[in-house]
Amino acid sequence: MQSINVAVLNPAFLGAFLGTAVLATVLGAAALFRWGEAGAIHGVAAVLYVIGCLLVTILRNVPLNDALTAADPESGSGADTWSRYLRTWVRWNHVRAGACLAASAAFMAALLR
Repeated sequence: MQSINVAVLNPAFLGAFLGTAVLATVLGAAALFRWGEAGAIHGVAAVLYVIGCLLVTILRNVPLNDALTAADPESGSGADTWSRYLRTWVRWNHVRAGACLAASAAFMAALLR
């Protein structure tokens, strides 16, 4: 996991990750000006994505990744860190995945309107 956390910090991934958040925010803001049924769905989708994906990643997963990076995998404390990391990170990753799935479904529903 330490290797994955290093490999993911690249321009392509960060561009896609942050670009999607920017696009969701723009669509959410635009929804405020055309608050019909599709606009409301766009707004909900944007909130789901920004809070459920971007903020969960920044506020929960990244600090856990940083703590894991600082741990020595060969030490006893490293094993304890991994155990705590795994439980907590997976829980927040499920929240993130659910929010992203719900946001994607909402964006698709808005497109069909």
